[in-house]
Amino acid sequence: MRILMDERGKKYMVTDKEFHTDFGFITKEDIIGSSAGDVLKTHLGREFKVMKPNVNDYIELMERKCNIILPKDIGIVIAKTGLGSGFKVLDAGTGAGATALHFGNIVGKEGKVYSYEIREDFAEIAERNIKGFELDNVQIKCKDITEGIDEDNLDLVFLDLPKPWDVGEYAKEALKVGGYIATYTPFVEQIQILQKVLKKIGFSEVESFECMFRGIEVTNKGTRPKTRMAGHTGYLTFGRKL
Repeated sequence: MRILMDERGKKYMVTDKEFHTDFGFITKEDIIGSSAGDVLKTHLGREFKVMKPNVNDYIELMERKCNIILPKDIGIVIAKTGLGSGFKVLDAGTGAGATALHFGNIVGKEGKVYSYEIREDFAEIAERNIKGFELDNVQIKCKDITEGIDEDNLDLVFLDLPKPWDVGEYAKEALKVGGYIATYTPFVEQIQILQKVLKKIGFSEVESFECMFRGIEVTNKGTRPKTRMAGHTGYLTFGRKL
């Protein structure tokens, strides 16, 4: 798996085929024979750097027909729940598989990620994306999670669903003691309902967060926060089985 980056910084996912852009083409033989760090030239003499993609590079370029949860939010989930190597995770609302890819990348070969998606077309795309990143610790399941969870002894249940409280009881039963439920929802009204339900069914340490992420612009004139920023995307709610 390779990524080519052109002189403008634009990235392209490539396969073992001839590659064409407005900067010219690169032969199949050159692509197959390349490795990370190489510089390939098109027939017009334009240069492309060969890169081995990390999970963020891959997600940026992979196939998708829906929005994905941004790294700023995923990072909080990983840090807040202490997710690490060998953990077992259930992810529901797979979409294109971006969240499952992040989790699979973190838990490693000793861990396992089960991802539930009710839409068959999304599940098929996610399956292709998981295989494309060559992860074998992620299993995509085309199933409605509100009908129950097959797995048990989980470290984390992550829900990107309109009504995550419908899965609260199933999540609590499937989690190991010390495990977390975490949810991503766009509206305040959702976390109001969710917090009440999680507390009622016995989750501890129930709390919600919003992550605002703004870059810093450095110019010859001075340094200031960027005018545009990744503002509200969704609310993250956590609960722990203790």
